[in-house]
Amino acid sequence: MKLEERMVSSQTIFEGHLIKVTLDEAELPNGKLAGREVVYHPGGVTVLALGEDGTVPLVRQYRYPIQSLLLELPAGKLDPGEDPAEGALRELKEETGAVPGEFISLGQVLPSPGCFGEILHLYLARNVKMEEQNLDEDEFVEIFEIPLKEALEMIRDGRIVDFNLTRIANAITKAFEATQIPYNPDI
Repeated sequence: MKLEERMVSSQTIFEGHLIKVTLDEAELPNGKLAGREVVYHPGGVTVLALGEDGTVPLVRQYRYPIQSLLLELPAGKLDPGEDPAEGALRELKEETGAVPGEFISLGQVLPSPGCFGEILHLYLARNVKMEEQNLDEDEFVEIFEIPLKEALEMIRDGRIVDFNLTRIANAITKAFEATQIPYNPDI
């Protein structure tokens, strides 16, 4: 069975610094037409950084769309044409000051593919050394270094709701298995 949809027309509704929104008309597999609202995004990166002592640097920042403070992994958007690994290293250093000894790709996820075109690249940074932050002028964050085990408990009990961290927590075990790196969440 053919499942693909073909774009018939596209109208840009909004184009800002971060996103572009279009209203598209798509031909469905049965030949009928349907409207599609699409949000285009340049892509993003997020990094789980582990210190030699087993701590994880998290950032606490205010998220305007939900009018709330969140505790999150270091993350950010990619610049046009930027290599995801380079963007992840840039964001990690800017937000936390962390510089990794090892840097491993954990793959990518699609946060909301029904309408949102962002590809989110996930990374694991190991043996990080903490240096000075280099925040953007419009970026205001606090850094918290907590044990990985505590971060995982905070996910389970709902104190951390950041999709990046909850998704990457599930990828951690796979990454350690794939790279055959010993994993001990109790450090």
